[in-house]
Amino acid sequence: MSICVDHLSFSYGGGPVLRDVSFCMQEGEFLSVLGPNGVGKSTLFRCMLGQLAPQSGSVTVQGKRIEAIPPRNRARLIAYIPQSHNPVFNFTVRDMVLMGTIAQTGVFSAPGAEQEALAEKTLRQLGIAHLAGCGYASISGGERQLVLIARAIAQQAHILVMDEPTANLDLGNRIRVLRAVRALAQQGYGVIQSTHDPEQAYRYSDRVLALYEGRVLALGTPQSVIDGPLISKLYGEEIQVCSLRDDTVRVCVPAVGCEERKEKPTCENNV
Repeated sequence: MSICVDHLSFSYGGGPVLRDVSFCMQEGEFLSVLGPNGVGKSTLFRCMLGQLAPQSGSVTVQGKRIEAIPPRNRARLIAYIPQSHNPVFNFTVRDMVLMGTIAQTGVFSAPGAEQEALAEKTLRQLGIAHLAGCGYASISGGERQLVLIARAIAQQAHILVMDEPTANLDLGNRIRVLRAVRALAQQGYGVIQSTHDPEQAYRYSDRVLALYEGRVLALGTPQSVIDGPLISKLYGEEIQVCSLRDDTVRVCVPAVGCEERKEKPTCENNV
């Protein structure tokens, strides 16, 4: 299953937000969208989900324009995973995941045995079955994010759109969430995430799309996209990108701000 954005442009009225954005994502691919605040990442995702109508261009899923797909059918194709949040009611983890099956049963129908079994299977798949009876509001931020991913899987959509899935998570939870997402891509899901973390995008993604001033600045493998000049341009600071462990890891180091030590950071393998 594929989703394609073709020459997409969007404006809220005060000026263009997205300008002629084009790319495709295939099943089994993990694509990271990288860029500073306000560059249009969330707007791009809302257009991809059919929540916003672009001024020009199109979004297609399996060759069909997103706006031509009825919402219930759309939910079976593409799922949205927001940043972790606090719900008004402290639903159990099992109930949160069961909410993902509404596209199969309908809003006013109770989930049946098939949906219950699907929720249990999904919880086991992500290693959080032991949390099934816990209140969603009482578990950790990383666990909540895994629950939201489980809910999307229970939706049985094969395209997952994730808005900064590791925002506000500690290091351990970031690793656990991204490891789970990477495994989903390997199982055949198409995953697109927005992120502010170039190192994370490099480590886990198959491809990286860099957005700058609403345009695609670069699109390609992490090795070809994430380097010092690009990261410096994206974020408006002089950044060195250092290659470690035979280039399996790249880290970003500010090149200024070390005046008190009267030195600039250096790395043996500058990219």
